[in-house]
Amino acid sequence: MIVEQSRGIVKEVGKVLIGKQDVIEKALMAMYAGGHILLEDYPGVGKTTLALGLSKALDLDFKRIQFTPDTMPSDITGFTMFNRETNEFSFTWGAVNCNLLLADEINRTSAKTQSALLEVMEELSVTVDGVTRMVPRPFVCIATENPVGSAGTQPLPDSQLDRFMVRLSIGYPSTQDQVNILKAKRYSNPLDDIKPKVSRDDLMGVQNFLGNVQIADSVLDYIVRLGEETRNASLVELGVSPRGIIALARMARACALIRERDFVTPEDVREVFTAVCAHRLVLKPQARIESITAEDILEQVMQRVPAPSMGQTHGGF
Repeated sequence: MIVEQSRGIVKEVGKVLIGKQDVIEKALMAMYAGGHILLEDYPGVGKTTLALGLSKALDLDFKRIQFTPDTMPSDITGFTMFNRETNEFSFTWGAVNCNLLLADEINRTSAKTQSALLEVMEELSVTVDGVTRMVPRPFVCIATENPVGSAGTQPLPDSQLDRFMVRLSIGYPSTQDQVNILKAKRYSNPLDDIKPKVSRDDLMGVQNFLGNVQIADSVLDYIVRLGEETRNASLVELGVSPRGIIALARMARACALIRERDFVTPEDVREVFTAVCAHRLVLKPQARIESITAEDILEQVMQRVPAPSMGQTHGGF
């Protein structure tokens, strides 16, 4: 049932993000795992389109906030205002009062405004004027950003980056895919034709079911050793945090679920390792001098840490 629903969602979103099935699948895995998604790429490759497509295919209440240098924290969380008619203070929700929040170009606003998302991403609540309010469930934040160095951008703080379960890059489509995009947009916008494949309750059900996917002790040990090895790498200033290791385990479970299994294999872990961990690494200046990226280091980590054999991957936690 879950596998069939997942295929339907991927196929439906694939109508608007042509030729990018791998990216759609990883975004869906992150949503199944209850995580948030950071889309980093150059303008025009489909970051916003992916978020809109997922919101329609999953029938989620969708809101979008366009980050600019003058965006205020209250635009995100909401604010309290005195109502003269009732002689009381009333609360007005900001953009987070939804199921799927698209934080567009998040690295174009101030650090103060970026930090307004920290509480809602971690605890699914906002606190304004000393009162804590819960946001609707499920809640997913999909943030888009242009690569650091583009005009008018500033890097996200490490504490913000660590709250995104995955960072994905869409990349330019192939020549044939671009031809297909032109054909698809000949008469109408394909986004208008996306039909809901599941409900928000179905998404909640998958998130609650995810814990039933088994991870053997040997695979848990493999996940932890991968995280620890990132901290020991010579060109890494700050490795994967415990939050990152937890995210890796949840993403591996979601990957196994989409691959029609009720247990996690080392291959599931390796498939999502880079997407979950690359944005969590803080590299030393020497790495930039040597043109070594976080992805390069994670590839080396996977080569150094031996994976358990298939016979050790059944049963367990």
